[in-house]
Amino acid sequence: MIDVDGLSFEYPAKRALDGVGFHIGPGTVTALVGPNGAGKTTLLRCLATLELPYAGRVLLGGIDTAEEPRRARRLLGFLDEFFGLYDELTVLQCLQYWAGAHGLEGDVTVAARDAAARLGLADRLEERAGSLSRGLRQRLAIAQVIIHKPRILLMDEPASGLDPEARAGLADLIRSLQADGMTIVVSSHILVELADYSTHMLIVDKGRVIDHSPIGGAERGAARLARRLRLVLARPVAAAALAGLSVGPLDLDGEGAAVFDFAGSLDDQAALLRDLVARGLPVAALAEDHTSLQDQYIEKLKASRP
Repeated sequence: MIDVDGLSFEYPAKRALDGVGFHIGPGTVTALVGPNGAGKTTLLRCLATLELPYAGRVLLGGIDTAEEPRRARRLLGFLDEFFGLYDELTVLQCLQYWAGAHGLEGDVTVAARDAAARLGLADRLEERAGSLSRGLRQRLAIAQVIIHKPRILLMDEPASGLDPEARAGLADLIRSLQADGMTIVVSSHILVELADYSTHMLIVDKGRVIDHSPIGGAERGAARLARRLRLVLARPVAAAALAGLSVGPLDLDGEGAAVFDFAGSLDDQAALLRDLVARGLPVAALAEDHTSLQDQYIEKLKASRP
């Protein structure tokens, strides 16, 4: 759904993106993470056709954003961290305006009411945008950018300033949009929440992609993506004892433990456990690795630096 190749962008005194390339599949939720100043917002703005890179290209649904930006924008919804609302307009008027701006045909009021209902704003249609709380303003901003039912949604720090209840509601919304087939990219520093709904993590540092991989335990519909499992043996064993496993060779650490990606079902996991026990291995545990997303992020960030 999103293909980026050799993307580079420069500000007068800094190269913000340096040969960035990656592929994001349809129906996924990608957590875009990295240190401050890593290039995340610039990358999102390039994807959203708001910045023109000096090198490389971006394809959205096969459309080259440099050659056909207007056509590409029809696929897009983009929520900026510092979004703006027309405070003097009512919620309904804001949504009607955005429906018209996106060129929706027919009665824009129907689209406006549908978007409001989806974001829990159906009882706020006659209230002015300027009178809403921070959380409700965020909901209205999201309703505006999804009113035309885009195939791709880009969000820059969407949970900034939200209370815990509003953040939980945002996570539910993102899961709902993904279930409808939307491809979503979310940039945030709140990795604990990203882990609740993201299927992949894309790490950017100093203008370059240093890692792009599935997040263990993530689901897309009924399909199961690779999970990270941790095998713990009561004592270390020879490497030959682990040869020929269905998951390939495992590298045990000095304490007899190994972490590996596993794409099979729970039945496949049970079969793997039977195989390990049948080999006479002292299996103490075989379960999902609960290393937090933040720990994975820090580990990969450190590994990429000299």
